[in-house]
Amino acid sequence: MPTDDDFRYMSRALELAERGLYTTTPNPRVGCVIVLDGEIVGEGWHERAGEPHAEANALRAAGYKAVGATAYVTLEPCSHFGRTPPCAGALIEAKLARVVVAMPDPNPLVAGKGLAALEAAGIEIECGVMENDALELNIGFVQRMTTGRPWIRLKVAASLDGKTALANGKSQWITGEEARADGHAWRARACAILTGIGTVKDDDPQLTVRDVETPRQPLRIVVDSRLETPDEARVLGDDTLIACAIDDAARIERLRARGAEVVVLPDPEGKVDLHALFKELGRRGINEVHIEAGYKLNGSLLRSALVDELLVYFAPRILGDTAHGMFNLPELTELDAAPELYVHEVTTIGGDIRVIARMKH
Repeated sequence: MPTDDDFRYMSRALELAERGLYTTTPNPRVGCVIVLDGEIVGEGWHERAGEPHAEANALRAAGYKAVGATAYVTLEPCSHFGRTPPCAGALIEAKLARVVVAMPDPNPLVAGKGLAALEAAGIEIECGVMENDALELNIGFVQRMTTGRPWIRLKVAASLDGKTALANGKSQWITGEEARADGHAWRARACAILTGIGTVKDDDPQLTVRDVETPRQPLRIVVDSRLETPDEARVLGDDTLIACAIDDAARIERLRARGAEVVVLPDPEGKVDLHALFKELGRRGINEVHIEAGYKLNGSLLRSALVDELLVYFAPRILGDTAHGMFNLPELTELDAAPELYVHEVTTIGGDIRVIARMKH
């Protein structure tokens, strides 16, 4: 059974793991703490893909004091050779006595093999300490490993009556500065930011992280079925992906000349195949996608059962029936047909309310 100390040291390991929130893609965020006789003798976290894992950094800091110690790791140590050597082997070679793990690794290349290797080496194993916290930190990685597609987070800024823009399209700004900065923090943790061609035409967004510090900018994605993105659109650049449904060589070449990559993914109706798009993003190692789009694309994503989480900021305003809503959905005649969610978190951000709700599917 885990002890109070196990929870305390795992909490510290999770704090370390969070330092890689913006940098580890496509790898998970992992932290490690090594403890000997009630004293932390080594700490480390995975800083970015291709560099040493959390366990290797903590072992280096601990040195000879790792012998007979306990390691606290937020994710099952890897057991395969990738761009770095397996961490399970490093822990075995360091002669640790015990390893406490927050959660198993869903990566099929690991998936229990790391724990099995440690146990076979005579190391005591404790798994499942603060598992939910570890899952939240790597929810996108877990999603990609288990389903092949990223975690889809859809952000909406709305009035209290659920309106996102006036009838004339004006929407800046419904929420306050604090809520907008918080939205940029969610952008920063994502691997990609996605919008639709309607938003590009109406708002000419940059789709960049600006209100918070970040060591990197996420990939920018535009769903543009008919390749209508203007050549001068601010979203275009070397880190932009345009998903379209027509193979127009001349138009594609013009967008590529602006630095964008174009993928052609048509569905039978001549629109972008959203399922295929997210599978492609998963194949590219994208763990979390942050969506800021209009009510039409929002509705398409919801109807396609592709939304995992809603991130909604409600401002204390009333915009009325003529304003645009959050989702373009067909008329419902039965309440049982409405998409079902559960409220994961409610927080006040400045003068606004942030609600995180997740789909029950």
